[in-house]
Order: sequence, then structure tokens, then C-alpha cells
Amino acid sequence: MKQAAWLAQVVEEALEPDLPICDPHHHLWDHPGSRYLLDEILQDTGSGHNVVSTVFVECGSMYRASGKPQLRPVGETEFVQGIAAMSASGQYGHTRVASGIVSHADLSLGREVKTVLDAHMAASPNRFRGVRHATGWHESDAIRNAHSKPPAGLMLDATFREGFSQLSPLGLTFDAWFYHQQMAEFVDLARAFPETTIILDHFGGPLGIGPYAGQQREVFAAWRDSISALADCPNVHFKLGGINMKVNGFNWHQRALPPSSDELVDATGAYYEHCLEIFGAQRCMFESNFPVDKSSCSYQVLWNAFKKLSRSLSASDRAALFHDTATRVYRL
Repeated sequence: MKQAAWLAQVVEEALEPDLPICDPHHHLWDHPGSRYLLDEILQDTGSGHNVVSTVFVECGSMYRASGKPQLRPVGETEFVQGIAAMSASGQYGHTRVASGIVSHADLSLGREVKTVLDAHMAASPNRFRGVRHATGWHESDAIRNAHSKPPAGLMLDATFREGFSQLSPLGLTFDAWFYHQQMAEFVDLARAFPETTIILDHFGGPLGIGPYAGQQREVFAAWRDSISALADCPNVHFKLGGINMKVNGFNWHQRALPPSSDELVDATGAYYEHCLEIFGAQRCMFESNFPVDKSSCSYQVLWNAFKKLSRSLSASDRAALFHDTATRVYRL
């Protein structure tokens, strides 16, 4: 594959290879020309770092082909539950893939979404942990809206919030994925549901394409000010990663050589440093967002960058970032 050959041009020895890692954000799919199933993720997790467990996050994979439309996403849980069971057999090594499962349920169904949540829990009684309903929306045609096709202002919608209210009573978490200009909506949502455990994916989506191309300093300043409003929302946790996507505008994928871990640290380190300073390691967790971020860097290089970014922290803080926050929040 062209991507594999491109990534193979930059190979690093894995730093601190014994440090336990829970990767709390990856996908599994089988699309024409793009397969990322158990063999593929194990090839990445087996590149030198000690990945002991992972969390799968929804990506519209293997929905049911028939039945009630609102229940079709349950097919994704059924699919991942099978892969997780394969991994749990121990026949594929020590990494336990998809120890936790985060699937999709349309919260715009309001209270009716409970039927969907119940079906997910029945499909995976031992691993299903919560849902993600991506709300990323932007008015610019240059920025693709989230795969869930959300309308503008969805996080403020009363029916969406009615559906959201069904999560906490069932002990389920919510993964949030949107773009940075929507942060005020998310802050309002998080404050309205302090009893719900929320995980903010990918730093809250700082954009670097379309109207934001070439404005990295301005975007960082706006993002920094808006995300800091979550300091008094202890129910919100943060996935530090997923910032090497094409939408973030660093354009790693356009280079002749993929980035080294030092280059990743230099380009994106300020985002990590701000979150760690404001929220602390107990509310943060490193994530790979693979295979999406694989378009920009290798798994081996990415986790080296995380290790370099956290070198100055205490052993307990690093344990939280690499493993403990994720396993606690997702109850692995």
C-alpha cells in the first residue's frame, strides 16, 4: 500500500516500551480499498509500545441492513463485540482490543432513544459503555460536516437534550465530537448535565482548513479561550490526540516524508500543554484516533510523541494519561 510505504520512511524505536497504555479511541471498518480490522490494529499496537487495552469508538461500521432505522447502529456493537471476543481469547497476543465499546444512538429521538440504548447493552452486556453522536457542523462548504449529518445548533436542541438525559440513569457515557467554533454550545450542554460523564474527543476539533487555513495562531487562541470554560465542569474528560487529521490543517499527508515524533511535538504541543495545565492528568487521556490519524503519522511515532510531551510529569500523572484515566472513565 502507498500509505504503508510512505509511513515506513520514518521509523523510530519505541520509547519506554514497558509503559502500559490503554488506547481509548480507535475505529474498526471494512470499506472498499480501506480495511482496518483486528489484524490491522494489532499490527499498529504491536509496533513497539505496550498497548494492553483499547476502546472502540463508533464510525458507522457494519450497521444492520434492515429493520427499524433507529436500531440499525446496533449492528456496529454486534460487529465489534465479536472482534473483542476474538481478542479476549488470548490467541492474538496480550492487547485486548475493544475492551470498551462506544457506539452511535440518535439522541434526536428524544426519550425514544432508550430503546436503542437498551439494544446496544443487550448486544454487548460486558463492553458497551456509551454513545457518540457527532455534532460537528460548519457553514463553510470547505468543511465536511460530521458523518451523523447533524444540523446547526444540535447540542442546544431540546429533543436532543431529552435523548441525552437518558444516558446517565443507565450509567452510560457520552463522547463529544464537534468543531472548535461550537465550543460554547458544548459548554452549555456539559453544565446542563453535570451528572453525565462526558469525554471530549480530539481537543474539541480545532480547524485548520477552509476559512481557517493558514490561521493556526488565531485558531489556537480562540480554542484556548473557549475550552478553558470547561475547567469547572468535572464531569468532562479530555482525549488528547486526534489533532493530526486533515481537517486540522497541518498537512502532514502532503509531505514527501511523514513527521517524526519531534515534529509532532513542535507543531501540536501547545494544545496538550494547555489541557494538562487547566484540567490535569486525572481528566485527560492520550488517544490515537487510528486509522484516521494514520493518514499523517505512524502509531509508533505518535505514541513516542505522547511520551516526549509528558516527560516532565510525575509517574502518577503519566500513568493517568497513558492508562488509568481511560480505564477509570470507561470502566474497563
